[in-house]
Amino acid sequence: MKKYWVYIMSNLNKTIYVGMTDDLERRVWEHKNKTIKGFTSKYDCTMLVYFESFDDPTNTINREKQVKGLTRAKKIALIESVNSRWEDLAATWGRPILMMNEPISGREKELHCRKKLAASK
Repeated sequence: MKKYWVYIMSNLNKTIYVGMTDDLERRVWEHKNKTIKGFTSKYDCTMLVYFESFDDPTNTINREKQVKGLTRAKKIALIESVNSRWEDLAATWGRPILMMNEPISGREKELHCRKKLAASK
C-alpha cells in the first residue's frame, strides 16, 4: 500500500517548513541538496525534524493544512513531542554502506558526482 507523508523541515535557527509528499526520502534529499528553489533552500531548512505517515492522500492533505494552520508554539510542541532535541531524523539517510576493505574516498567521489549531476538538472 502506498504511503503519504506530512513532514517538517527546519534549520539551526528553528525556522519551520511544513510539507507533504508521497516519497519522503526523495523529498528530504531534494531539500537537503537544495534542488528546488523556494523557502527551504532560501532559509537552509535541511533538517527533517518531524514526520507522520498516512495511507490516504486526502487525509494527508487535510493533515498538512491542519499542521500549517497551527501557531508556531503548537508546531514546536508537535516537533518536541517526538524530537525534543530537534535532531535531524534523516541525518543518516542515503549514506553509502562501505564493503569490507573499501576505501571511503571512492564513495565520497561518487557522492560528489551525484550531487553535481543533480545540480545540473
